[in-house]
Amino acid sequence: MIKDRYAIHEVIKMLRTDPAFADNIAHYRVIDGKGAVYATFPEKLHPSIIKALEVKGIQKLYTHQREAFELATANKSFTAVTPTASGKSLCYHLPVLQSILGNNAARALYLFPTKALAQDQLADLHELIEASGESILSYTFDGDTAPGIRTKVRKSGHIVLTNPDMLHSGILPHHTKWVSLFENLKYIVVDELHTYKGVFGSHVAHVLRRLKRICNYYGSDPIFICTSATIANPKELAESLTNTQMHLISTNGAPAGKKHFIFYNPPVVHPTFGIRRSTILEVKDVAALLYREGVQTIVFAKSRVKVEMLVSYMKELTKKKLSDATIMGYRGGYLPSERRKIEKGLRDGAIRTVVSTNALELGIDIGQLQACIMTGYPGNIASAFQQAGRAGRRQEEALIIYVAQSVALDQYIIAHPDYLLGQSPEEARIHPDNMFILMDHLKCASFELPFSLSETYGEFEVQELLAFLESEGVLVQTTEKWHWMTDRFPASEVSLRSAAQENVVIIDKTRPKDTTVIGEMDRFSAMTLLHKEAIYMHQGTQFQVEQLDWDEKKAYVSEVDVDYFTDANLAVELKVMNEDSVGQYGENEAAYGDIAVLAIPTIFKKIRFDTHDNIGSGPISLPAEELHTSSTWYVFNVPSGWTNAGLTEAMVGAAYAIQSFIPLFVRCDCTDIHVIPQVKSVHTGKPTFFIYDSYPGGIGLSEKIFKRWDTLFMEASDHVHSCSCESGCPVCIGAQDGGVNMKQDVRSLLRKLSGGEDSVI
Repeated sequence: MIKDRYAIHEVIKMLRTDPAFADNIAHYRVIDGKGAVYATFPEKLHPSIIKALEVKGIQKLYTHQREAFELATANKSFTAVTPTASGKSLCYHLPVLQSILGNNAARALYLFPTKALAQDQLADLHELIEASGESILSYTFDGDTAPGIRTKVRKSGHIVLTNPDMLHSGILPHHTKWVSLFENLKYIVVDELHTYKGVFGSHVAHVLRRLKRICNYYGSDPIFICTSATIANPKELAESLTNTQMHLISTNGAPAGKKHFIFYNPPVVHPTFGIRRSTILEVKDVAALLYREGVQTIVFAKSRVKVEMLVSYMKELTKKKLSDATIMGYRGGYLPSERRKIEKGLRDGAIRTVVSTNALELGIDIGQLQACIMTGYPGNIASAFQQAGRAGRRQEEALIIYVAQSVALDQYIIAHPDYLLGQSPEEARIHPDNMFILMDHLKCASFELPFSLSETYGEFEVQELLAFLESEGVLVQTTEKWHWMTDRFPASEVSLRSAAQENVVIIDKTRPKDTTVIGEMDRFSAMTLLHKEAIYMHQGTQFQVEQLDWDEKKAYVSEVDVDYFTDANLAVELKVMNEDSVGQYGENEAAYGDIAVLAIPTIFKKIRFDTHDNIGSGPISLPAEELHTSSTWYVFNVPSGWTNAGLTEAMVGAAYAIQSFIPLFVRCDCTDIHVIPQVKSVHTGKPTFFIYDSYPGGIGLSEKIFKRWDTLFMEASDHVHSCSCESGCPVCIGAQDGGVNMKQDVRSLLRKLSGGEDSVI
């Protein structure tokens, strides 16, 4: 049974007085809740909408909802930025329904980053429409929409809920079937704006430019309504994404419950190397304690493997109970029906503990949980706030436990909690001018509608690019227009997601006569998680991969019972494609340009549960995956008195320190960028540090570092120096084997490269 809301105080008191737990609490902070700030219903709000709101128990609006209604009905595009569970959906439902009730021909298009979120929002919208007593037709349109329903959606759907991928390949190329939508499109809603960053956001920016171009062709000029969790640059992101002038709503009128933050640092188990007890094992114990106390909890882990490990550990608590489903996992790759079942179990309280990747960060309705555990730093402040916001929604109190890892960024946050709680989240960046992405969508736009000889595309002058496409044989120029001239369907060749073009399907063949698909995974992840002999975990059950058919994109697995999991290594090769800029740093040189990154899976290790001992290994035979991106690199001469071996070890430690510090330096996700040291680079012939963006074509991070290498080196040096370890540890330079002087060597190298002294002070 789940305890009532007052029990959370008892649990916090118990945790803070139990020596086994309290001794590892680095910080305890309480963020006070706040009351709601209300506004009356707008005078022009339709009586049927007022009736629907009252049926749902809403007598007044929050101030941000009222402001959104006034802007939308004044034909002004806007972006509303408020926290989780602040009623953002009414910011767009109300003006959309108002418009349709005033003009039955009016249409609206809702865009959500995932199919799951669209389905969830459809249920919420249906409740509101049903309570209004009006006949307004709303539908989801995605890959699961039945063929018989699609015609009805196109012709008579007042509100169409979809995702960027379906808009890109299933709606825009077939716009002639959607005339009633595009001729009457009044509102375009972009929900969860903060998710549209990096290469995915850059792709979606072009999908929206194509959408606006088609609307213009049919004579409509829709208003954009964007909603977002808290990020540093919401207005800038929305304007870059939609190429539309935006108004910003940043004042939140919704109430918020009190949040209790515990910063928990696992105990040190190896003092010499500063290694702490496994975060996974600590989270398992903390989650088990909350489970036994009846506290409904969400546990966030950063990978599929960690989710399944934790589920496997947690299910030991219920192994003596038949068909117990109070502990579940949730992640991408589960089938839709399974995810819907888990979401329902969370809402009705049947599930007491759920272990999830960031898939549950988004606004899917999972009810009001009481506690959230973060397994390590999520990678950025925005995600941390999103995860914390899934517990104690609205006016309920909540417990958030951040369990740190033995890595630099986590230990920095444990030592500086105000980095997480005392500043605004990061910026979300996109680069619509990425030439690879621009050319892909220019082809798609040309297929959809011919370009005139003077036409621009969004903010881009594209006539020269169209001429290039003519030389490539895909366009032909007439006296007035550029026409698509091949039988290719360009949208089918363009994936909006950065991970891979196509997913690998996972097939359970434990019972040969009853094979079934149990999940799917992107190609890049499959290289390290679905290779032959890998242990794949699904809802706590272990499967061994018997065959990975790379060409057919199918992985065949069978259920096993083993006491280990697998972890794979990737070898990375870099090739410089071109140099765009070069800069001098004294005797040293930095450059910026495009590179090709080849990732090759090499070996996998078998790691025992609980002890995490390495108990075996094996080779992986798969082709390399190639990434073209932007990079900056720093070239220097071998310092006097250094051997190649000593310099190699120092560069590896320095690269670790730089990689750890970059998220603090340029305010990005720690997965957005990579650092590779080469003691003798193939490209330069000298010691070289490469820093490259993790996304095809780049997102501008390495370009920012190109002009600030000296500052980066200096701050990374100070970061290493401030670490309390003696000779280097995972908090500063990683788990190196270079001896007692390795930490000094790393700092000496960093200080020399920054222009400081060539020795440790």
